[in-house]
Amino acid sequence: MTKKSNETLTLIEEITRLDDSKYLEISNMVQNGRAELAAERGYIKQVRILQINIPHSIHVINYENYINENYEMPTEAMTKFTEWKKTPEMDKEVSAILHENHIG
Repeated sequence: MTKKSNETLTLIEEITRLDDSKYLEISNMVQNGRAELAAERGYIKQVRILQINIPHSIHVINYENYINENYEMPTEAMTKFTEWKKTPEMDKEVSAILHENHIG
């Protein structure tokens, strides 16, 4: 499969949607900056970093490959915030990453 992006995921962040529900995402500083911009523009309520410099485990690599194959990183010209939808397999990878990093 052709990659849409080539991002290295290095942090865990909490995103608050407009309806006040929250979710955790594995991300990086560029994507976190885009989420901050999305919050400023009113596309989401808030984003906050929970942990930086997470270990590059096999679970992170698997999730990173999924994100890079399925999503393009937004530019500053974005007009909405796109939440990364996960397959059941990727939900398990994210859960493993959170567990490895003692979050959740």
